Amino acid sequence: MSDKTGNVLIVDDNEDILFALKLLLKPHVEKIEILNRPDGLPALLSKEYFDVILLDMNFTKDAISGQEGFGWLEKILEIDPKAVVVFITAYGDAEKAVRAIKSGATDFILKPWQNEKMLATIFSCIKLRRSRQETDTLRSKQKEICAVLDQPFHEFIGNSPEMQAVFTTIKKVAQTDANVLILGENGTGKELVARALHRNSLRNEEVFISVDLGSISETLFESELFGHEKGAFTDAKNAKPGRFEIASKGTIFLDEIGNLTLPLQTKLLTTIERREVTRVGANKPISIDVRLICATNNDIHTMVNENEFRQDLLYRVNTVEIHLPPLRERTGDIALLTDHFLKVYVKKYRKPIKGISSAALKKLNQYPWPGNVRELQHAIERAVIMSESTLLSPDDFILTDQGKKSGLTELETYNLEDMEKQIILKVLKQNQGNITQAARELGLTRTSLYRRMEKYGL
Repeated sequence: MSDKTGNVLIVDDNEDILFALKLLLKPHVEKIEILNRPDGLPALLSKEYFDVILLDMNFTKDAISGQEGFGWLEKILEIDPKAVVVFITAYGDAEKAVRAIKSGATDFILKPWQNEKMLATIFSCIKLRRSRQETDTLRSKQKEICAVLDQPFHEFIGNSPEMQAVFTTIKKVAQTDANVLILGENGTGKELVARALHRNSLRNEEVFISVDLGSISETLFESELFGHEKGAFTDAKNAKPGRFEIASKGTIFLDEIGNLTLPLQTKLLTTIERREVTRVGANKPISIDVRLICATNNDIHTMVNENEFRQDLLYRVNTVEIHLPPLRERTGDIALLTDHFLKVYVKKYRKPIKGISSAALKKLNQYPWPGNVRELQHAIERAVIMSESTLLSPDDFILTDQGKKSGLTELETYNLEDMEKQIILKVLKQNQGNITQAARELGLTRTSLYRRMEKYGL
């Protein structure tokens, strides 16, 4: 098996130089092309690529300025911006060498050269070229993978004034690197907003890393977000980069940031302020460059007032706030969303359904959608799966009792205190005991809700 590697082009008007270089490289290089006139470069580069181009700086007799070489370097890089070009010249000095590197050359070799140095330079340049190709390939694969992952999030729909205001903010903010905080109830589409911001940003060719902070335990927080070194803890069998490190140059989306405890908020704040992470088990920090987008369904400002969320962290993450309205506040979009989801699931499940009846649409419009767009999507998917008709009817939609607005019509007493107790019980049940969400729905602060719960022995 041959140890030869690489494809090298030599451009020089001195036949002796061409012969000497070809003789030197032949035992080591797979393919060698020579040109004694640089004006043949455009045609050759348009049909063939080279790992390394050895380019003389002077082609006019007695010329020593190197201007021709710089001119041809510029043309080569126009044709192939990732070309690896090494200048060779008999008239070199430090100033020319510096200018060559600044102009895009990879290296600068003086005639006469040392054979060992010439070979070492060429092998190093071949590795550089291959590395650039691998990086481009990885980036292309990454782009394709991101496009596939992002596909379900492209359908961000809404004609209502509330949603048009959201779209306008996204357009204004997307191409900046401003930190964005997205606020809204569960199911309103916070990740849709985050992905839309990334897709329309200057970082759209880099990665989008989504992190559900609500699903990461406090003990794993640092390892997951900042990474760890081998042996940092019992199960750390290999070194592992954290989410921030992986997201560098791209966008990181921290969902459910309101669920972080105060100690974890402090660690996150330090990372954002210093723009660096330190892996668990390491001492040396790693610089990061990320676009930060956060989201929460909690009343974050109330949490700040009640000392449950750090105010300085809030200032860091919400350069711009985007508020997503619940579906019950943009009922004008229900028909549009229904039509969209209906088309998606009719195609997916190959059902002969032609549409939805006006009575069924009226039922959907009257329902308050506590689970927002996500609940509507699931309701339509289920209806499409179960329906045996070509037109969806009201009976195809089984909507939960939670949809009745807080169950107020089911109150069994008109005593004000009893009514208040019943309402609090119902709202707490609907929110699975989440005090922050229940307080927001009741229009109370967490402290006020706690007082009422204590009063009624709840």
